[in-house]
Amino acid sequence: MDVNGNERVARALARLDELINWERRKRSSAAAMRFSIEPARDLLRRLGDPQRRMAVVHVTGTKGKGSTAALVAAGLTRAGWRTALYTSPHVERLNERLRLDGVDVDDELLAAAIERTLAAREAALADGGPAREATWFDLVTAACFAAAGDAGAEWLVAEVGLGGRLDSTNVVTPEVCVITQVELEHTTVLGPTRAAIAREKAGILKRGASLVTTLAEADEAGAVVAEVARALDVRVVRVPGDARSILERNLSLARAVLDELGRRGRRTRAGSALSHELLDDATVRGAALPGRLEVHELDGVTIAIDGAHVPESVRDVLADLRARPGTTGKVVAVLGMGRDKDLTGILKALELHSEKVVCTSVGSELHYTPEEIAGEAQRLGLAAETAATPMTALDRALAIARGARAELWVLVIGSLYLAGAVRPALVRVRPERRC
Repeated sequence: MDVNGNERVARALARLDELINWERRKRSSAAAMRFSIEPARDLLRRLGDPQRRMAVVHVTGTKGKGSTAALVAAGLTRAGWRTALYTSPHVERLNERLRLDGVDVDDELLAAAIERTLAAREAALADGGPAREATWFDLVTAACFAAAGDAGAEWLVAEVGLGGRLDSTNVVTPEVCVITQVELEHTTVLGPTRAAIAREKAGILKRGASLVTTLAEADEAGAVVAEVARALDVRVVRVPGDARSILERNLSLARAVLDELGRRGRRTRAGSALSHELLDDATVRGAALPGRLEVHELDGVTIAIDGAHVPESVRDVLADLRARPGTTGKVVAVLGMGRDKDLTGILKALELHSEKVVCTSVGSELHYTPEEIAGEAQRLGLAAETAATPMTALDRALAIARGARAELWVLVIGSLYLAGAVRPALVRVRPERRC
């Protein structure tokens, strides 16, 4: 990336950041948020509807949606197709949100798309169109779809940002939709029950598409999804949700997506039907996203980073990591998380495996303070201390692990924003190894 490209994207991002960013909004209540897909739809119409020129796989779910999307995209790339992968949030750089054939979008392409998208919003402000109310995420989504179109992408694998029905990404017409799992999350926005949340996520289903999911029809959330699928004549492909590891579950979903695309007549560029066989070991290894089950080593201490932010996901991460060499002992957890998350539930998920919790924050008022996290941890009987910044917390966790008689490892968890705050130091120090 050249200096001019860096400067151009920095200027474009500065203009974007003047707008409301719901991912870092000042209030977390449902009333504080405006949800509608019309601004995103209007933006993309003004940009020539690039998403309509690509075949689409649309992915939502409480956990595993980003990694599942990345695996599907990797399979399509291996099949010979120019493939765009859109995920959120990013860990370090906005460019991570759009990967083209497995590589983050370059600055010039991204900057040009953002500039055009901002111009489309300005036109809407002038003529009163729906895009006048576009949020930061609306604009980023539209810009990334536009950049994918500019790059000649033939396939778009899009991860939902939040929920599904009213998410900015729900302007696409997918051939296959994925609902990984449904747990309680963002309840002030998506609803207080798994059934209510499932209905929001099922909002990505389109008539005649196929659905791949781990949800059984007998399940509370699965019954809602099945009802919506029947109404829209959506074929449902169910994948067992009891895989031994997170990777195995996500891989099973991705393979089922590729098989379903093949059943629907989609082929590789060479002419054979798309299938799960595209996801060989090398392709799977190359599909990893930053901040998802990512493992580093520093001075003999294993450090794992994951953005899990609901209790069930934290339990899954711990079960997965503890089955691997270097992470079998007790953990020193570096924990920071948003106020809209289940703090008590996450601490309870950590308590059986935790030596100590080092409590921190990325500094936003949307996140619990270190003192609040430590207070709740101590109330539950966990050993806890505070650290003012994520890097201070990481340093303290490393010191605890190094000074222990028994083997300890460090887990940074609770938020992808927290992962983004510590990851640059770890990547600069030592190359990572992927789980």
